[in-house]
Amino acid sequence: MDFTSFGDYLNVLANFFTQPTWTIVSKLFAIFGWIVFVWLLAFAIVIFYTDHIQDTRNTSKWKFMVLAIDIPPENIQTPLAVEQMFANLSGAFSKPDLRDKFREGFKQRGFSLEIVSIEGYIQFLIRTEEKFRDLVESSVYAQYPDAEITEVEDYVTTVPQKYPNNEYDIWIGDFTLSEDFAYPLRSYRDFEHNISKDTVLKDPMGTFLESFTRIGIGEQMWFQILIEPVDNSWKEKSIAKIKEIIGEKPASKKNALSFVTDNFLTKEFGKSFEEFNAQITGSERGLGDVKATVSKEEKNQIKYLTPGQQKIVEAMEAKISKIGLKTKLRAVYVARKEVFKRERGVNALVGAINQFNSPTSNSLVVKSSTDVRGAKAIVRQKNDLLKAYVKRKMNVGAKAIVFNIEELATLWHFPMSYVKTPLVQKAETKAAEPPSNLPMENILNLPIDEIIQTTNKNDGKRKFTTDSGEDIYLDDFGN
Repeated sequence: MDFTSFGDYLNVLANFFTQPTWTIVSKLFAIFGWIVFVWLLAFAIVIFYTDHIQDTRNTSKWKFMVLAIDIPPENIQTPLAVEQMFANLSGAFSKPDLRDKFREGFKQRGFSLEIVSIEGYIQFLIRTEEKFRDLVESSVYAQYPDAEITEVEDYVTTVPQKYPNNEYDIWIGDFTLSEDFAYPLRSYRDFEHNISKDTVLKDPMGTFLESFTRIGIGEQMWFQILIEPVDNSWKEKSIAKIKEIIGEKPASKKNALSFVTDNFLTKEFGKSFEEFNAQITGSERGLGDVKATVSKEEKNQIKYLTPGQQKIVEAMEAKISKIGLKTKLRAVYVARKEVFKRERGVNALVGAINQFNSPTSNSLVVKSSTDVRGAKAIVRQKNDLLKAYVKRKMNVGAKAIVFNIEELATLWHFPMSYVKTPLVQKAETKAAEPPSNLPMENILNLPIDEIIQTTNKNDGKRKFTTDSGEDIYLDDFGN
């Protein structure tokens, strides 16, 4: 390109940018705007294609079950036991490649942790895919050997699925965090009282379940925590947030010439100049490194943080030290219209959830709910959110967040024995085999080692044969 043609291009550009701003924007949009539309169209196609593949080749074949979990009345396990349960459930994590995602329709499998009150009767439930039943049961039995796990019918079908309804009314809401998920919630460890010599846990589940016992005939309250195992990329985002708080500058990205510039040109030229300067002026070598060290800025401003800020940073670092799970919180209050009372259901539940909030760190707030303006918007929210609850969908409503297993164990754990919630279903005394060294009484005044029991029966009586060959028939009462 010669100078004349280059000058012509400069003139064209100069004339172009002398036009009014709106004219410049409209012309640029006419020239390059199609790129934005093509990108959006391609993005939408990928999303719809991925959802279609997941539905047709993968999720449509999943079989789900609802497991009711009953624990013994004398439960002395703290939420730490449930924390270990969640650590076990994170073993369901799978990392797909491109073929799995775009050809096989891969979707990460998850679990739904639920607490349900039907007319005041409370039940702890876990909804899982059939293939993960063994994982769920082993995770529970490992911490609660005397628990009872039973497959039950899904309770969501006991109320109407379409609204408005002539007999029922419903409230549904999603909960999310008021701050970035890097800030932790109040943990169950913060509910420990050290007044006496022994540390006592003031179980927050007592207050939470009390709101579930207040409802009566014709009312139901559901609470759902959807979880999916994830990789550790969430920790990198949390670390970036911590660096932002302490004032640590992010590491500068190196370009293709960084290696040459940093390791050859800068260092070697600097050493040569330093040597030449020392020979001419007689000054000492190495002062350049000293000056660079002195003028170097502090790495971060952590020593200038207030005590409260330092505690928050410590809590954030403690959060990323444990396993994290992608999480969605959702609650439902549904009742017959003649007994529907918002303050008894919704307000009590929201108030119970507020105890997990930390004013200096993070809080749970209602983000997406049926509390919207406009009759049509209310009806749409009721039906969409109810369908999301029934299908246990995480991508509907408020954005999913990341909790670690300690936060999840705070929100969902079995109440300890001193929590007085009478309508919580608990396991009965579990039957066990007698010990092998248990003393045996004589039967018919004959030593037990002289009697041989056979498996055949006669009219409901068991047959015993003595060493002498005599047959004896006894029923269960010894007759």
